[in-house]
Amino acid sequence: MHAYRSHTCAELNASHVGDTVRLAGWVHRIRDHGGVLFIDLRDHYGITQVLCDPDSPVFNDVEKLRSEYCIRIDGNVKARDPELINPKIPTGEIEVFIRDMEVLGSAEELPLMVFGDQEYPEETRLRYRFLDLRRAEMQKNMTLRSDVIRSMRQRMWDTGFREYQTPIITASSPEGARDFLVPSRLHPGKFYALPQAPQQFKQLLMVSGFDRYFQIAPCFRDEDPRADRSPTDFYQLDMEMSFVTQEDIFDTMQPVIQAVFEEFGGGATVDTHWPRISYADAAKWYGTDKPDLRNPIRMQDVSEHFRGSGFAIFAKLLEQDGTEIRAIPQQGGGPGKGCISRQARGEKSGTAPTVKNE
Repeated sequence: MHAYRSHTCAELNASHVGDTVRLAGWVHRIRDHGGVLFIDLRDHYGITQVLCDPDSPVFNDVEKLRSEYCIRIDGNVKARDPELINPKIPTGEIEVFIRDMEVLGSAEELPLMVFGDQEYPEETRLRYRFLDLRRAEMQKNMTLRSDVIRSMRQRMWDTGFREYQTPIITASSPEGARDFLVPSRLHPGKFYALPQAPQQFKQLLMVSGFDRYFQIAPCFRDEDPRADRSPTDFYQLDMEMSFVTQEDIFDTMQPVIQAVFEEFGGGATVDTHWPRISYADAAKWYGTDKPDLRNPIRMQDVSEHFRGSGFAIFAKLLEQDGTEIRAIPQQGGGPGKGCISRQARGEKSGTAPTVKNE
């Protein structure tokens, strides 16, 4: 038998009843039911319930276990009573009676519990990151990220792209933010930079004749954090195509993006018809270049209602060329309700701060 395990903690089922198995993992939870000890043994793949009573030769050792001990157990697979089957986990039909045990790593009192859904301060979670990453939600997030990247990578290969890795240490070429600098050992007083994007290198590949390039590329930018990226680095699906039009790019990338959402969206289906909105129309209708189309409301031109009106602040603005008044329609709204914004046309893009009258 293998030194540590014959199965993972997600593999055993009713077909293994009567087998002698070896499992290794972490003590997720311990329950004492009148001298019978039940332990949820966890590894990366799942949880198996193991149990021990005074008939086991290692009962005294099992009594000393605490949460997050890393152990290896040998035991016999038993079928659970029908009323005790747990349909929520793959191993819910069975349990393993412990015959032998080895403690691979003990644990002291934990500053952060892995079992349960307790909330902890961010400082605590980062200080004890190795424990935080053991929690079910974090395991799910990390696995999802890995699976999404694998899916995108495979779909790009299937579409005829090749993956090329570009350098991480490079000369400084400022783009949209400040560079992160790395001191040079060979040239004292000089610095390398971490790339904000693989822009120059991928363009070098394209002019060299590499027809279809992609990379799951790290980008390093010394900028403030955003809702969708950390303050230091993020990864993006970066791609280039030769001898193509804008429509070719849309036709190539839509199936990749759509398939990722359908595969990992929990059963969600994505409409195959993606509306095309120009930047000018997006700014005109929604006041942003990335509107949430689940909200059907569009801003509307109400300039004529205010031109020459007694609403001096808007009437005066309309005397300026290239200025119009746009309003966000509000269902059931009336006088004194709603939100009105000023937006410029032509060379003046975007919206000014809104004026609310409630």
